[in-house]
Amino acid sequence: MNPGVTGIVLAGGQGRRMGGADKGLQPLRGQPMVAHVIARLAPQVGEIVVNANQNLESYRAFGHIVVPDAIGGFAGPLAGLHAGLGAATRELAVTVPCDSPFLPQDLVARLKVALQDHDLAVARTGEQPHPVFCLARVALRGHLEAFLASGGRKIDAWYAALKVIEVPFDEQADAFRNINTMDELKQA
Repeated sequence: MNPGVTGIVLAGGQGRRMGGADKGLQPLRGQPMVAHVIARLAPQVGEIVVNANQNLESYRAFGHIVVPDAIGGFAGPLAGLHAGLGAATRELAVTVPCDSPFLPQDLVARLKVALQDHDLAVARTGEQPHPVFCLARVALRGHLEAFLASGGRKIDAWYAALKVIEVPFDEQADAFRNINTMDELKQA
């Protein structure tokens, strides 16, 4: 466990590719997808914050702080990171999406080892970075807030101005698979 790390579960999307369904609450193997994510993340962090913009009471039932985006209009994962950083009580925060129930059980440990003097550590498989799986310094919230206030929404555009290290997880490529559609949910 990394007690100095806040885990932020990003569940604030609209679920458009899932027909408008709240992805994190969709059942997978008898439990909501977010329950699988929390079960894998909880042993790796000191606290969990869930970012959600709908069904807040359903997410609160998992026993963690739930915060909606401070920026309206379902502004994307950066708005969720911003909200989560505002609620975090630790120095570092890791983000994971609610639709990736197979996330690595050593995600935080490996990102933390790599972070050192960087602002952000991002998981990568092959040549593909996975910016919604990142470990960030909570002190970046002001920088992120300025980026969002300027209309920025793309994660890679935000972190292009930061000192970032990508951490390979090539041996766990399937761990970063996300479930976006009902068909993908049935296959999982």
